[in-house]
Order: sequence, then structure tokens, then C-alpha cells
Amino acid sequence: MLQITDSLDLQALGPRLRDGSLRPTDVVAGVLARIAARGDDKVWIHLLSPTELAERAAELERRGPTGLPLYGIPFAIKDNIDLAGHPTTAACPAYAYVASETAFVVQALLDAGAILVGKTNLDQFATGLVGTRSPYGVCANTFNPHYVPGGSSSGSAIAVAAGLVSFALGTDTAGSGRVPAAFNNLVGLKPTRGLLSARGVVPACRSLDCVSIFALSCADAAEVLGVAARFDAGDAYARRAHAVRGATSLANCRVGVPRAAQLEFFGNRDAERLFKAAVAQVEKLGAHVAEVDFEPFLETARLLYEGPWVAERYVAIKEFIEREPDALFPVTREIIAGGAKPSAAECFAAQYRLQELIRAAEPAWEQMDLLLTPTTGTIYSIADVDADPIGLNTNLGAYTNYMNLMDLSAIAVPAGLQDNGLPFGVTLVAPAFRDAALCALGDSVQRALMKTMGATGHTLPERRPIAPNPNASVRIAVCGAHMSGLALNHQLTALGAHLVRTCRSAAHYRLYALTGLTSPRPGMVRVEQGQAIELEVWEMPMESFGGFVAGIPAPLGIGTVELEDGDQVHGFVCEAYATRTAQDISHLGGWRAFVAGQ
Repeated sequence: MLQITDSLDLQALGPRLRDGSLRPTDVVAGVLARIAARGDDKVWIHLLSPTELAERAAELERRGPTGLPLYGIPFAIKDNIDLAGHPTTAACPAYAYVASETAFVVQALLDAGAILVGKTNLDQFATGLVGTRSPYGVCANTFNPHYVPGGSSSGSAIAVAAGLVSFALGTDTAGSGRVPAAFNNLVGLKPTRGLLSARGVVPACRSLDCVSIFALSCADAAEVLGVAARFDAGDAYARRAHAVRGATSLANCRVGVPRAAQLEFFGNRDAERLFKAAVAQVEKLGAHVAEVDFEPFLETARLLYEGPWVAERYVAIKEFIEREPDALFPVTREIIAGGAKPSAAECFAAQYRLQELIRAAEPAWEQMDLLLTPTTGTIYSIADVDADPIGLNTNLGAYTNYMNLMDLSAIAVPAGLQDNGLPFGVTLVAPAFRDAALCALGDSVQRALMKTMGATGHTLPERRPIAPNPNASVRIAVCGAHMSGLALNHQLTALGAHLVRTCRSAAHYRLYALTGLTSPRPGMVRVEQGQAIELEVWEMPMESFGGFVAGIPAPLGIGTVELEDGDQVHGFVCEAYATRTAQDISHLGGWRAFVAGQ
């Protein structure tokens, strides 16, 4: 049986379920008992019935755990995410509808054997970082009910922190998957934008929305990510996972922190002390810490609500808010209704400014592999937020609002307790597609700064390896016979690769015809001043990449190739010695022209 005191983290629960000492039926019974014991805690907007849960558990037991990585693991989803046959409210009863399909990301978890328990409370229409903007009530912060739980994914965070489920899905447009994690001693993973499908999610800002993961440990978050990160061709904003280099150890990792004058703790000396302690601990773990200019990030954060992106929130529910404005929470209505005002000219001007700020942040990224900030500068009481709902909410987004605008990945991890017993958290930030690496780095930070998980009182289990995303792919630039329609293209297609784009290299290469091989091959060599060479960029599954590289004959190999737009990908390169007697065909612009001339 599942005891009320048992931990629900994946390392504690998974082995028992797989060896049969615990059954999915036991998990369902234990979870329902825990939910009943907490009473009306405002966590849930909709729970699946005991009958539905029992049927799901029985179905899993008939099938068995083979091939189901999340076999019998209980989870929850924020109630702006669809489950077929059940209502989606987005915390607005008048808006509610019964979903006809299950959200793609939820279905991926169900297909992996997880048990969905119910749908959780949130700031209405996912608009807020406080967790107090819901007609279904305020979920109690698991450490002090007088303080905000964090939002907008408040119910999802509380369900995990209170030990009701093993993990939960939230959404994160401005910080909704990180702020509640910080306020409840949890891990909050905000994946790369588009890595988790948002099809079947009520949009907030559709171009920025991310589905996020709340977990008790970084290893748990990584395990769920590995299951959930399936490419969804039905989501116009979905992106395939890329395999990119990223530090996975803090030893010799370059960690940037905001300049001291750019840090804001809103008068919270405990938070300031704990952040300094976190930075010192990261240094102790072997990182090279240096201050960077945080101003471009701060200005980008202000753009999210002070700029025209709020128009996306308006577009998402335009018909509803115009038809039933009084159905919205007053503060939610005030924020979203403001999205009707920006003009097209203002939207373009903001886009231009955003690109300028992204460029202004590039020098910081040249100095660091990882950015470390507080998750929030402070935490507020519910009474304080009620007195100033917009101003204090804005303060909570200072370190979170820029993230999706700048296409960054992040993980929020626990970093200690304040003197009043409330949790404090820090966030590790990296460029897009460093998600698995961030989980590994976050694991080191969490273990160094906070040993307990959520409000459960359970200590972190033994460290376990955090693997790269098994669904990751790698981009490779080809310049010769592997291009479409040429002799070796079948080697790519046989490995499941697909064409991403046709382009040219930066003007830093020379192309040679290597005639000393079994069949003529192109050799591309980087030089100071050269030509732009015709390329195709293909994407292949990561597991196929090693075998492909192993079959490349010398003097060719795989290196880093710069494209004409400044992007860098893996690509074919040639050792310089082999070009001494080769024919320079750079003036032709590419291998196709050479082949045509033959």
C-alpha cells in the first residue's frame, strides 16, 4: 500500500511500481486519501472521479510496466490544458468548455503510463504571478498560508509540494512555471519555447507560451521532459529538439550574475543574503562567476507587459471578453482589456526594440555559459497583494518576464529558507535547447542549497544520471553528394533525417574537389577571406549521428560551420593538408555547379 508518509518522487515510487511491490491501484487509493485529508484546499478545479481513476489503474495493471517509463506515476495538469471529455475553465466558469481532444503533451504522458489525477487552480487566464486571481479561491502556500502561493500555475505547484502527485504541468509565459516553484521549494522547469507542444492549451501569449514542469527534483523534471518532448506537427509553434553543446557540470562553467547595482530584492534582506550564499556555493562547486550587464534583460522584461505583447492575451479571448467582460476577475479584465489598445505600428516598434535588446545581450552570453539570478526578489503576503495587485505582481516578474521573449531556457531550483521559514529560489538560465544540461546543473545547485523536497519533509534521493533528451536531434550542413538528389543523399534519408533549409555558408570558406578518393568529394576549408558556399542543412535523430560520423572517410570530418546568417551548425569540413593538390572550385559557389560542369 501507499502510506500517507511515502514520498512520491519518481526515484521512490518508480522502482516499487515496476517490481510489483506497489500497484497503480494502490497509488490511486493513496493519492485520493491524501487529497481527502487536505479537504477544500483550493488546489483542484476538477478531479477525475474515483471510478475513472480505478479504471485507469486497472488498465495499466493489465498491460504491465514494460515500455511505460512513467508507469503508475500520478500527475496533475493546470486547468488551461485540455483533457478529452472533461471541462477546461482557465479559472473562468463562464468560459468553460468540455474538451473534445486531449492536449498533445498530456497524451504523451498518458501514453508513457502516467495517471492523470485532475486539473488544478490558476490565476484566471494564466494572467498573474501571484496565485490570488481565481474565483475558485486561493491555494494556500505550503509553508505559510498568509503568503501568496505564486502563479499563475498555483494549483499545480501546491499539488506537487504537498505530496499529492509526483509532478504537474503548468504553463509559463512570464514566469508562471517558476515563481510558484520558488515559493513552494520546488523545481520549476521552463523548457525551450516550442519544445513541449502547446496544442490543447488555452493561449495567453501564443507566440511565447510554454508548457512547464513542476517536480520535486531536477532528475524528476528531466525524466518527465524526456517523455513529454515529442515534436507536434499540429502545433504551428512547435520546434524539434536540437542537440547542442552545453555545460553539464559547474566545474569550470562560466556563470554570469547581474551586476550588484542591477539586483533588486525590494527590501527583502533575507532574499539578498540567500542569493549571495547561492553564488558563493556555485563558486565553491568550481564555477567561474563574473558579473554581466543585466540591463538588456531587465528592459526586455518590462516590454512584456508595458509593450504590446499584452495584445496577444486580448486576441486569445477577444470574443469572450467583448461578450462577457464582467465574467473576468476585475484585475484580470483590466490587464487583458488593455491589449485592445496597441496599434500595429506599436507592435512593430516593440519587435524592433526586442531585437536590439537581444543583440545588446550577446556580449553577456559571450562571457558566460549560464546566467544565475534570483527567481524572484521577494515574496508578498496575500494582504499586500490585495492592496496593490498590479504593482507587486510586476515586481515578481523582474527576473522572469524576459525569458521567452529572448528565447531562453530556464530551471528554477530551491535555494534555502528565509528566517521566517519561507522558501527562496534561484533560476539557472541558458540559451534555447540546453534543457537537459540545465537539469543536470540545477541538480548540483539544489543538492548544495536545499536538501528537502517541497513541503513533504522528504530529503532528496541519491543523485542519478540525467541523460540528454532522448528525442533530441542534431543539425548538419552538407555541401556535396549528400545534398538532395545527389548520390549519397540516401544515407541521410535512411537515418530518418529531413531537410531543414537550403542556404549558404558565411563568406569564410574555400571549396576543393578532392579527386584522390574512391569517388570525387568536396572539401570545405575555413579561411580568413573566402566565398559563400551552397549548403543544405539537414536534421537527424541524435542516436543516428554517431554512426553517420563514424562512416565519414578521412580527410573529411565533422566540425562547426558558420552559415550566412551567423548561425553555427555541425557540418562537413576538410583537413587542410588534403587540399594542396586538389582543385579549388570556390568560384563555382558549390558542388552542384561542379558536378554539372563534369
